[in-house]
Amino acid sequence: MPERPPLNLFSGEATAAISASDVAVVFDPARLTQARQLAGLTKAALAARIGVSGAAVSQWESVISPPRPDHLHRAAEVLDVPIEFFAAGRPFAQLDGAGAHFRSLRSTKAAQRGKAVAFTQQVWELAHILERHVQFPVIDLPGFLPDDPTRLGDTPAEAARALRAHWGIKPGPIPHLVRTMEMRGIVTTMGAFAGDDTPTVNAFSTSRMPRPVIVLTPDRSDDVCWHRFTAAHELGHLVLHRDAAPGDAEQEREADAFAAEFLTPADQITDQLPQRFDVKALRQLSHEWGVSIKSLVYRSRETGAISDAVARRAYQRLNHLYEIGILGADPVTQYPGETPALLAKAFELAETHSTLTLTKLARELRWRPKRVRELLGQPDQRPVLRLVADTTDR
Repeated sequence: MPERPPLNLFSGEATAAISASDVAVVFDPARLTQARQLAGLTKAALAARIGVSGAAVSQWESVISPPRPDHLHRAAEVLDVPIEFFAAGRPFAQLDGAGAHFRSLRSTKAAQRGKAVAFTQQVWELAHILERHVQFPVIDLPGFLPDDPTRLGDTPAEAARALRAHWGIKPGPIPHLVRTMEMRGIVTTMGAFAGDDTPTVNAFSTSRMPRPVIVLTPDRSDDVCWHRFTAAHELGHLVLHRDAAPGDAEQEREADAFAAEFLTPADQITDQLPQRFDVKALRQLSHEWGVSIKSLVYRSRETGAISDAVARRAYQRLNHLYEIGILGADPVTQYPGETPALLAKAFELAETHSTLTLTKLARELRWRPKRVRELLGQPDQRPVLRLVADTTDR
């Protein structure tokens, strides 16, 4: 009998003929962990659905023993991934919760952080595959690369001013913050990766991947000012905190200070701030600078334009005005430059100038096409079949 040729799952020609037995030979435990975390399942919960003990799943993920083909097949069904997803052999950027900055760590449960980490790994994988077909913007983030010792400043404000200068940002408001970051090679995405968990996860970033990644969650998309400040806050972490300390209150304060100075430099905004609480004037400044009225009140107190007592009364008044609907927010969708587009545009370019299709991209990633669409921010364009019961008397 002729010897069977070696299995190449990642030649780009692999098809559904791949069996669980084939994958079991090259099983990658990290892939099982990633899929389980994305599904929000504990090891015990996954074990119950597969019909094995919790100890068995622990052994699979810790490389003590690989799963049997029938268990692997059931795991793929439960986790809604192709069977070949579990195979080793394609790039994988390992990341743990300690390597990411979470704005709301205290209210973010371990399972939610696990989802966030697994989501970020897949964002990088998608970017990595697309970079085979499209040339991405060069990473232009001083101090990011391991061999770059650049330090932008001794304080968050100094770092913010230095980065504005390094990126050639003109004095005044930054009109398209997210696009500005993407143009500098920062992979930025906004996806409902965690369902109802996104309000607690809020946003996060990491500099532990080959490219810096910022994940903005859509629960803030109804307020473009909050969305922009969150993006600037995460940019501050990338610039200031190469060594992440998740939940560290001082790092969070520094990232806030960076964001405030990056969006509204003190030497440019101070003379424009009203010397008393003036909602009309603050609202105009809010629209011009793309920051919230509350952040401008904070900036006014910070620069000495108003006292602490005036600031407290201003916050109370603003809360009331928002509650009764006098003041409102603009959605991110009205500001194209604030919606992440790097990954989607890269795919569009690759699709136009090469033979890449969404199906081929999914095959390379070993994902389902719907997963690729989700991370690209593409809606499912297939028509929806709706069946209506026939109530006609027979």
